[in-house]
Amino acid sequence: MRTADLLTELGSRDIKVWAEGDRLRYDAPEGALTPDLREELISRKAEIIALLRRADQVTGPAALPLVAVPRDRPPALSFAQQRLWFLDQLEPGQSAFNVSLAVKLTGVLDVAALEQTLSAIVERHEVLRTTYASGDDGEPVQVIATTGTVELEHVDLTIRAAAERDIELQRLMDERVNRPFDLAAGPLLRATLYRLAPEEHALGLTIHHIAFDGWSFGVLTAELAAFYRAFVERCEPALPALPIQYADYAAWQRQWLQGQVLETQLEYWRRQLGPDLPALELPTDRPRPAQQTFAGAREQHVLPATLLNDLRSLSQREGVTLFMTLTAGLKVLFHRYSGQSIITIGTPVANRTRSELESLIGFFVNSLVLSTELDGKLTFREVLARVRETSLGAFAHQDLPFEKLVEAIKPERDPSRHPIFQVMFALQNVPIEAMELPGLRLGALPVGRSSSQFDLTLSARESEAGLGMIAEYNTDLFEAETVRRLLRHFETLLAGAVSVPDRPISRLPLLDKAERQQLLVEWNDTESAYPRNASLHELFNDQAALTPNAVAVVAGDQALTYGELNSRADQLAQYLRGV
Repeated sequence: MRTADLLTELGSRDIKVWAEGDRLRYDAPEGALTPDLREELISRKAEIIALLRRADQVTGPAALPLVAVPRDRPPALSFAQQRLWFLDQLEPGQSAFNVSLAVKLTGVLDVAALEQTLSAIVERHEVLRTTYASGDDGEPVQVIATTGTVELEHVDLTIRAAAERDIELQRLMDERVNRPFDLAAGPLLRATLYRLAPEEHALGLTIHHIAFDGWSFGVLTAELAAFYRAFVERCEPALPALPIQYADYAAWQRQWLQGQVLETQLEYWRRQLGPDLPALELPTDRPRPAQQTFAGAREQHVLPATLLNDLRSLSQREGVTLFMTLTAGLKVLFHRYSGQSIITIGTPVANRTRSELESLIGFFVNSLVLSTELDGKLTFREVLARVRETSLGAFAHQDLPFEKLVEAIKPERDPSRHPIFQVMFALQNVPIEAMELPGLRLGALPVGRSSSQFDLTLSARESEAGLGMIAEYNTDLFEAETVRRLLRHFETLLAGAVSVPDRPISRLPLLDKAERQQLLVEWNDTESAYPRNASLHELFNDQAALTPNAVAVVAGDQALTYGELNSRADQLAQYLRGV
């Protein structure tokens, strides 16, 4: 249940909820607050307070209705879309902003119904049949096609042997997800159906981020299921009409976010971030390129279920969310890695704060900046309190698009870095329903991305097995083993924090048993056998005879080989004998 839905549920039971400072208050009729609802209130306390604070600030232009606007001229882009368009103009041919979905379909597939389904979704959502061009004033505009169809590409892999088939499928899917889009020409959705056997197929979809975000996956899968079932069963899909489209939201956003509303948001962020926010300087394996690159790869790691349960318990005791506890752990880790006192990361928010937006496919997600000052003497419990305060304030002021924040803060231009923050962290809780299609069994397929929008992006998702983590990293900066080690250090640090939350963060453990054995024992095991009956100068003579041209000693810009050093030692010995 989403936090907004929880508040709706409480309201339906006549339970009043309000915030007093950092405390959550409620007034409930007898029997209305069930144990389950009470537990939800406690676990989501911080999120509820942030949502209530934000609701209190919605005044004036925020009450503007979100309605369909005339299409008598090409609509402007949303602020987020405009930034991606400018990035594409600066560096065309990038695939860093491609998003993808790949599923395996086992059973009898109605290919015609699938093609109809994809075209129906594109017809339903204008943003999937939109391209982007420069207007008469040079500013980008949306060019919306009147109708839209999807050309489903067919690839037959049945002629290949089973082992070769799987390898080729992965290669082809990876190639398609990493193929750039042309924002001006479109289409910005690619669909490929791979035939693996008579009753075995794989469907790959790739969409540009300018038209899609994480929440959109849930909308897409739900509509795929609804349309496909309807076309197979020859009936009308049970989907209500969409009252507005993404272009209507873009127009509303530009009309609402101005004047006092904009200035209120800007004032908070200027005060929060200050004029000289330092970049996060994580140690890298290679020098940072002069121009930001998007070359990337992924590593995965799972925090065990026992640790996840401990993290949940700690979060509940401290009145914070799991997201805040994980964020605090990451900031401590980066503080230890970099030695910096101000640690800044970004986090995505769905930014669908109005009910009209929940059923739309589009690019709504916003990036929030979380900046916290740390000191090695602070305990983890104290860091949690700081991160909680930072997070509540950020979520209460999440309406300011990141693009507007960059304009206001005006960070020193550095083409080698993403502006303001270089590391993104996301705890995935997007409601993605399990897709069910008649006559088919579905299974997710991995898709290999070879790009990274940031230096490092850490994504986490809860499951019965524990907390699954994916680290997407820039391969021009980091080696795979470095990222794997970072994930292990994160796990060890969190385990130490939940065990003793009042321990200073400078003393929280980072090394696991294997690393401690390697660092303290194996690398210090320098014992070497040598002849016990030989004197030191005899051993040196033997080494000089074996490697006379090898460098033995260096002092400043001077160096002596073993042969030279042995010769000078002999001269000194002869001189001393004659004295």
